[in-house]
Amino acid sequence: MTGLTQPYGPTSVGGAAAAAQGEGGAKTFVGALLGALGMATAAALVVAVLGATGGIRATTTVVQVPAARTDTTTGATNGSAATAPAAAAAAKPATLPAAKPVAVKRIAADATAVPPAITRTAPATVHVELTTKEVVAEVAPGETYTYWTFNGTVPGPMLRVRQGDTVELKVANEKGNQWPHSIDLHAATGPGGGATATQTVQGKETVVTFKALNPGLYVYHCATAPIPMHVANGMYGLILVEPVGGLPKVDRELYFVQGELYTNAPIGTKGHHEFSQAKLDDERPDYVVINGGALAYAGDNAVTAKVGETVRIYYGVGGFLPSSFHVIGEIFDRVYPEGGSVPNTNVQTTFVPAGGATMVEFKLEVPGTYTIVDHSLGRALDKGAVAQIKVTGPEDPTIYSGAASGGGH
Repeated sequence: MTGLTQPYGPTSVGGAAAAAQGEGGAKTFVGALLGALGMATAAALVVAVLGATGGIRATTTVVQVPAARTDTTTGATNGSAATAPAAAAAAKPATLPAAKPVAVKRIAADATAVPPAITRTAPATVHVELTTKEVVAEVAPGETYTYWTFNGTVPGPMLRVRQGDTVELKVANEKGNQWPHSIDLHAATGPGGGATATQTVQGKETVVTFKALNPGLYVYHCATAPIPMHVANGMYGLILVEPVGGLPKVDRELYFVQGELYTNAPIGTKGHHEFSQAKLDDERPDYVVINGGALAYAGDNAVTAKVGETVRIYYGVGGFLPSSFHVIGEIFDRVYPEGGSVPNTNVQTTFVPAGGATMVEFKLEVPGTYTIVDHSLGRALDKGAVAQIKVTGPEDPTIYSGAASGGGH
């Protein structure tokens, strides 16, 4: 078999999504509930992301803030269902230490950095190198967090091999890291999916080899104890095992992975956020993110495409909340449920379980801004799980006569 090396390195895309400054010094995101900042009653603002959400317009709703609850990990307070009015009246905006200097300009993995389709007709040995890095980066402007990553981005790089390939994977743990790390690839057949062979201490390397027996789209993640903490901090990504003969040709491929951040202060709080074990245990994320950051691919950071192109999105859930994956204004021509081999057709929304993935394909018929959301919409409108595709090209009023952006959802 032929030996191949695939350069899976970190990429950087300039800029970060801007957001509005809310009362009490806390910033709001797309549709962020100001009540989440600890005020007694507040307006839930559903606003345009940098003026272009592709279908989200401003509304105002009065909400009640739940009772304060103490986070045993950090001492910070957050909502609970009991005695909401009394607790809300006493609640105060959270304060954090100042934001830390960032080690990487942008945490979000490049959504367009999909390895090319495999054209060879025989199995090969594919060499992959991943480096675990613990880095400080912005979740959003003025809000920093210490991410744990593969190759310095969230998600880690997308990997692409062919059914029948032998994958030789090296895991290096940077010397300056504070924790050991490893990898479990759902595409690998064998105990731990590679984790038993790759428990890697700081400054060392490990290697595991496996044969890619089954085609499909699979999650990989760190599997070093405590596993939930390593995963929640950003250690996940996707590996595609192409079937023999490959996938149907498309014009554009995109890579998105949804996850969560569980921190010691609500979304929008300026300063440096720390991990909260209590919120993770209760499954109460402060942020639900696509590619690591709140609104990382919205507004000026949206990916671009053209009318007439066919698009395939590789979409996974690296975290713990399943996703109701939906593109506002599009219908999926084909969906490969859970990353499997047999597609469904003409699908509006598809379920992606925790630790699972899907592939969707569609043709772009008219121009405009198309917004990607988890259709459990509080995660998108209140917590940052939004991405966008801006499509240019000729209009076709026989298909759609409305504005290129505007009301919807």
